[in-house]
Amino acid sequence: MLSLQNAGKRFGPRVLFLEANWLIRAREKTALVGANGTGKSTLMKVLAGLESLDYGAMQLTRGMSIGYLPQEGLSLTGRTVFEECLSVFDELREMEKEIERLAGQLTELDHASPEYEAAAERFSMLQERFHALDGYALDAQVGGVLTGLGFAKEDWARQTDEFSGGWQMRIALAKLLLAKPNLLLLDEPTNHLDLETRNWLEDYLRNYPFGYILISHDRYFLDVTIDRTVEIWNKRLTIYQGNYTKYLSQKDERRAQLEAAYRNQRIQIEHLEAFINRFRAQATKAKQVQSRIKELEKIERIEIPEEEPVIHFKFPQPPPSGRMVVETEGLSKSYGAKQVLSNVRFSIERGDRVALVGVNGAGKSTLIRLLTGAEAPTGGQIRLGHNVVTEYFAQDQYKVLNGDARMLDDISRAAMKVPEQALRSLLGCFLFSGDDVFKPLGVLSGGERNRYAIARILVSPSNFLLLDEPTNHLDMRAKDVLLEAIAAFSGTVVFVSHDRYFIDRLATRVLEVEGGNVISYEGNYEDYLRRKEMLTAESASASGGAKTAPRDASGASRDDSGSSRNAPIALYQGTTSVVPKSGNKTNGALAPAELSVPTNGTATPSPDDTFVIEGGYEPAPKEKGRRLNPIKQKQMEERVAFLEEETPRIEAAIAHTEEQLGNYVSAAETARLTALAEDLRNQLSALTTEWEELMGQLEGA
Repeated sequence: MLSLQNAGKRFGPRVLFLEANWLIRAREKTALVGANGTGKSTLMKVLAGLESLDYGAMQLTRGMSIGYLPQEGLSLTGRTVFEECLSVFDELREMEKEIERLAGQLTELDHASPEYEAAAERFSMLQERFHALDGYALDAQVGGVLTGLGFAKEDWARQTDEFSGGWQMRIALAKLLLAKPNLLLLDEPTNHLDLETRNWLEDYLRNYPFGYILISHDRYFLDVTIDRTVEIWNKRLTIYQGNYTKYLSQKDERRAQLEAAYRNQRIQIEHLEAFINRFRAQATKAKQVQSRIKELEKIERIEIPEEEPVIHFKFPQPPPSGRMVVETEGLSKSYGAKQVLSNVRFSIERGDRVALVGVNGAGKSTLIRLLTGAEAPTGGQIRLGHNVVTEYFAQDQYKVLNGDARMLDDISRAAMKVPEQALRSLLGCFLFSGDDVFKPLGVLSGGERNRYAIARILVSPSNFLLLDEPTNHLDMRAKDVLLEAIAAFSGTVVFVSHDRYFIDRLATRVLEVEGGNVISYEGNYEDYLRRKEMLTAESASASGGAKTAPRDASGASRDDSGSSRNAPIALYQGTTSVVPKSGNKTNGALAPAELSVPTNGTATPSPDDTFVIEGGYEPAPKEKGRRLNPIKQKQMEERVAFLEEETPRIEAAIAHTEEQLGNYVSAAETARLTALAEDLRNQLSALTTEWEELMGQLEGA
């Protein structure tokens, strides 16, 4: 669709990239990565046609459409949200009006007239095209995307200028997704999205019919949405096949190869220089010396760019709290007629790292403010444990900073015992380097001050941290520093984050805030999703029949006669708490949890009862596979070993072909390499499928 040929771009006196060759093909799903300041956003603007190249050329396929979403700065006014999104279909809506007009003419014209024949032909052509473009489902398309991006139905009729900047960016994203350009350019599309909306966007992009290029600091989001990674590194574009995780491993391999080539070149250069210096003064060797000098001048020197230093920072460990950090009893919170939390009960113990999840507006930030004491509950109690000292990071934490204080002075006062060099290294991780550390906090942007506020917490934590969106405005490097520091922290942490990778690596428990209730799940976000899916499946299974009878102590259900029988759990209406016990966590398939029966005097719970699902998940019995013939099994194992050796070779061949494609030679050569790459991908797909089938048979044996 689009190609860069020996492209280069400068930013003032600084070169961002040079000799960039990049062939962007249809339906490729690509991530653009690189350190801050390398020119990722600038390159996206070049691809979008908003900026020009200083060197080289860019070629586009005639008729292709490009859609671009910047990081921020878009503002939409003058229409409702629904009308603004419908505006991307203006051509289709005009077509619909013409179809209606032609339909009216056809009822009035003489069927035998040439005008009727022309109108009928035009009507048929337009109707066919309108149907092919799914014109009859425009409202449904708009509604589906707006719902997926978190807009409630009542928001559709609101004016766009009533929404904040983050929601304005969601509207702009919705318009792009509805327009379906041939190439979608998204610069940090997840910045303004909550976790549930990110999950929806992941699914949408996986099924997107055309190609797209993403810039994102969310590793999990990149891993599940891309199949190619392009890195700006050392002022060059380097292309890697695979998702972000594969890119990281391939990058390490490439750097090792570059360092080996650099060492070999240094040996060659040293030998040439030694010969030149030794025989420079001898007339009999003049010809050989001149030959060596020319050879030395022709060598294109390999440069090893400096890697960004990897910073590892540990929290100063706080004094320990009691075992029980916080308990809530009948906790409720309302704002006027709006009930946010109702009769909530949970506890948090020392060392827990608790992730709060839930849709926007569910009450996550409200719950954190209640735990800090920043807000008072409407009802119920919050009890802090012995020696618990809280520290709170709000989404707008920058508002409480002293704007007149210089950054380095302020953080030094917060950490008197930490050396200045360590503090400057930490600030560098959060993108404050050089003279930035001497700036007054008041001149920083909101995002910069929030980044600084996170760095400040790292040097003087309390033993109970409450963090509301600490990963906002952080790049991957800063997120890694924060993640490692919290993981090594001996205190207790409750946090809200929309970064799936951050939650998965950090959380030991998940509290879901939903419908005024708080439901606890052991494990990280993956465990939470798995248990949610299991409970949903059990609920769907149970809803197909009669209500489930109460269970006996063994976990089996009892019918009215008292005999036990197996049955799924029926999730009744009312307040439900899921509390898997950590001691019963198992691997493998999961069987239903125990159901504690409400004591309302009846054998069957009523729909209004409150009850608790407790207990662990026991492994379901594994289905026994058919025993394989030993000779056949050995042959299969040998084949698996061959496939595991062959797969990396094919992947390397694909990477080599892709690298060749990046250097444009001719149209014929590009076609040949494209066909070769496609053939190699088909081979890789066949090998992967065969490997999966063989492994399935071997594991089932």
